[in-house]
Amino acid sequence: MTYLGLAIGHHLLVFSLLGILVAERALMVGRLSPDDVRRLGSLDGFYGATAAGILVVGFLRVYFGGKGADFFFANPIFWAKIGAFLLVALLSIVPTIRILAWRRALKSDHAFSPPPDQIRSVRRFLGYELMVFPLIPIFAAAMAMGYGLG
Repeated sequence: MTYLGLAIGHHLLVFSLLGILVAERALMVGRLSPDDVRRLGSLDGFYGATAAGILVVGFLRVYFGGKGADFFFANPIFWAKIGAFLLVALLSIVPTIRILAWRRALKSDHAFSPPPDQIRSVRRFLGYELMVFPLIPIFAAAMAMGYGLG
């Protein structure tokens, strides 16, 4: 039962992360109002917390999830999945830093709206994240089917 609960939690967190990422990107159209900046800040906070939850639950699955750590650590597909997750995480740094700066600017100027070039930059990085993200479930499915075990 623990294995099933961990698997369900892990999958729900991964799908939640994708939903949050899509919502962030959907907000990044045209001029951003102060309310949009606040929404982005909240979404980005949920994004970080969800990503941390994925790591925690994922590694609980590795150690307590039935297949054992040796199954995962010996599988190059597992490491490709981790690599894809880390690449998405690295790509998320630019949007997070920018959104935090916008929220700080909003505290000083309650009518603050980010410059269009910064919005385009963040939107572009969110797009890169969305391009890499599908590799995570692709590698997970391949690993579940036994690929990578020689």
